[in-house]
Amino acid sequence: MTDRNARSSEAVLHRLTTLHSRPIDLSLDRMRRLCHALGNPQRCLAPVVHVAGTNGKGSTIAFLRAMAEAAGQRVHVYTSPHLVQFTERVRLAGVLATDDQLTRLLERVEDINQGMPITQFEATTAAAFLAFSEVPADLCLVEVGLGGRFDATNVIDQPALSVITPIAHDHCEFLGETIPEIAFEKAGVIKPGVRAVSSAQGILAREIIDQVARNAQAPLELAGRDFVIQSRGDGMEFSDGRGSLKLPNPVLQGAHQIANAGVAVAAARNLGFSESAIAKGVLNAAWPARLQRITDGPLSRRAQAEGAELWLDGAHNPHAIDAIVPTLARLRGESGRPLCVILGLLAGKDARGVLENLKALQPFQLIVTDFEAASAARSDMLASIAHASGLAVEAAPSLTAAVELALTNVKASPIIIVCGSLYLAGELLRMAPSAWPS
Repeated sequence: MTDRNARSSEAVLHRLTTLHSRPIDLSLDRMRRLCHALGNPQRCLAPVVHVAGTNGKGSTIAFLRAMAEAAGQRVHVYTSPHLVQFTERVRLAGVLATDDQLTRLLERVEDINQGMPITQFEATTAAAFLAFSEVPADLCLVEVGLGGRFDATNVIDQPALSVITPIAHDHCEFLGETIPEIAFEKAGVIKPGVRAVSSAQGILAREIIDQVARNAQAPLELAGRDFVIQSRGDGMEFSDGRGSLKLPNPVLQGAHQIANAGVAVAAARNLGFSESAIAKGVLNAAWPARLQRITDGPLSRRAQAEGAELWLDGAHNPHAIDAIVPTLARLRGESGRPLCVILGLLAGKDARGVLENLKALQPFQLIVTDFEAASAARSDMLASIAHASGLAVEAAPSLTAAVELALTNVKASPIIIVCGSLYLAGELLRMAPSAWPS
C-alpha cells in the first residue's frame, strides 16, 4: 500500500514519475495492463469524442463542451497539459476535480499498479477513466496527450466520434520528421466504422487521414470538402450535407478559432445537438491562454498604469504562431499602438520556425525571457537565434522583468503579448486568478 502520510496529488504524481525511466514512452501495452487491472473503466464510459491533432485540440473541446452543456448534458473532460493546477486536466460532469478527488483516484491507480513500470501520463489517464466510469455523465471529451496511435488515451476502442484538428510539425522526436508520418500517428484515433471529423489539412496530411479512414471503413467529414465554415459579417455560416447554420462569431479570438469552431460544429451535428445549443456553445466557450486579454494581477495592473494592454497565448510552435499573427496585426492596426512580443519556449521546440513566423509582425519589439521550467530554453540562446534570423531582440531574466522592459522601452502604451510555452502561460495565470478556470 502507498504511504498515506504524503496525501496530495502532487505527492502521488511525484512517486509515479519514479516508475518509468522516461517521461514519454509511446506504447499501449502498459496502459492496457493497468486498465485491465482496474476493471477496464475505459469500456464503461459515456459516449466519447476522442480529439487528436497538433494545434486547436483544447479550443475545439472547449467549444464542444459549451455546446453539450447548452444542450443540457453533463460532460466529462480530459485535457493536457494544465496551466496552473494539475486538477485542470480532469473535469467531472462539468466540475473540475478537486485535489482530494484526484489524490484518491491516483492512489487507487498506484496501489493496483503495484510498482510496475508506468508513465505519469498513463497513470493520470487511467485515473481519469476510472473517475469517468464512476460519475454519471452524458458525454466524455478526451484529448490525446501526444500523437494518437500509441497515446495512452487510445485504449478507447469504440468512441462515438473521432476528431482531428490541424496537423503540423511538433514533437518530431516522437512522431516523425515529416507531415505524413505525423498525420499517420494522429490518425491512429480513427476506429473501424466510427465516424470521424477533421479540420482542413495540408494535402500531405489529408491524403494520410483519408487513407486511414478508408482502411478503417470510417466515414470521414473533412473541412473544406464535406463542410465549410465562413465568416459572414458579424457572424459565421456553417454548411454541410445537412444544410446551413447561421451562427454568432466565436467568443475566442482569432480567425483560427472560427476554423476550430467549425470542426466543433461538425462534431456537434454528428452528435445530434440542436442549432440553439450549437450557437450558445460558440458564444460561451472558455479556454484560457488563447489570445486572452489579462486584466487581473500585478503585471496587468502595471501595464494598465501605463495605458498598455496585456495579452496571453500559448502558441509554442510555428503553426500556432502563424495562426495568431493576423489577430495581433489587427489589434495593433485598430489601436494604433506599438506591439511587443514576450517569448519563452521549451528547449525542444522549433525556435527558428517560431521566430521566422513572428517576422510577419514587423515592426515590433521582441523580448525573450527565462521562466520556471526545467526544460526551458535559455533566453540568451533564444536571443542568439533571433539575432541570426535578423530580428532585434532583448533578453529578460523573468516574465516580470520582461513586462517592465516592454513598458520602459516603449512609451506609447503598447499591446504586450506573452506567448510560447504553456509553462510561461501558467506563470502569468498564477498571478491572475480570475483568468483561469474554476
